[in-house]
Amino acid sequence: MYRLSSDDLIYGYINGIFPMADTDNTLYWYSPDPRAIIPLDTYQPAKSLRPVLNKKVFEVRINADFEQVMRKCALPRSENDGTWISEEIIEAYMDLHQMGMAHSVETYIDNCLVGGLYGVALGAAFFGESMFYQVPNASKVAFHYLIEILRKQQFELLDTQFINDNVRRFGAIEIPRPEYMKRLKQTLQKKATFTEPVLAHLFKNQPD
Repeated sequence: MYRLSSDDLIYGYINGIFPMADTDNTLYWYSPDPRAIIPLDTYQPAKSLRPVLNKKVFEVRINADFEQVMRKCALPRSENDGTWISEEIIEAYMDLHQMGMAHSVETYIDNCLVGGLYGVALGAAFFGESMFYQVPNASKVAFHYLIEILRKQQFELLDTQFINDNVRRFGAIEIPRPEYMKRLKQTLQKKATFTEPVLAHLFKNQPD
């Protein structure tokens, strides 16, 4: 029986497609047109978030508990919601994480995971997949540090797939698929590293 693999994921991202599971766990591949991206040079944290950053309400970690971030992202948002993150998808992304290509940014309070996001880094592109929060601002802080990491490490493309109110608040825009594919090809030819020891300095230098 066919099972989604890390190689499938890599091939998909390189070709501008990504998988999502249906309610019966059947996998489908998507390539939206237009495509949603978040320009890295225009993002600014909301004014309401700055006090949270300054007070260091959350401890921020990267890649500390990738699997739990995925599993919490997979939980239905409400009783009437399903999830597109199946067990098969979790297993494939876990393999990709072990290969050093899938990453999580996590927020903690009292050593308890309360928010985070995960995605895939290839070349100088980062493909955001999903985020969750259990207390207010937890995912927003994780996203803020994702942007800081991507900027510092000279990433050039942040893909967010579909446009919705959640990503609009972070400055997401839509571009035609041909333009997205052109940018994707360019950024895949470049090299950027998501995790390095220097990133720890980001967590000590929060904005005023």
